[in-house]
Amino acid sequence: MRRDQQRLQDILEAIDSLTRIVEHRTFDELAADETLRYAVVQRLTVVGEAAARLASEIKERHGAISWADVVNFRNILVHEYFGLEWPIVWAAATEDAPALRRQIAEILRSEFPE
Repeated sequence: MRRDQQRLQDILEAIDSLTRIVEHRTFDELAADETLRYAVVQRLTVVGEAAARLASEIKERHGAISWADVVNFRNILVHEYFGLEWPIVWAAATEDAPALRRQIAEILRSEFPE
């Protein structure tokens, strides 16, 4: 069973991968490239899945993050794939994910100093 520290690290790794995927890309490229869309959705799904499995105590201590939104977005990505609003997915990948990464990195530093 994965522990919270591993799940937080999973989020960081997924966001780092996502950042590499979208780096030097545009929304128009996302819209035109099925493989790129699948890659972005997969990485965002990992973020939401890892967030869903974090202990409630961690989430409560770090309430500045809207954990429910992260998890709900994962559910939309997985269950409403054919109805996705790609501009929203792009904003999540290029704006929201980097901000979340900074927050997750701080949680790792404060909760699991090593």
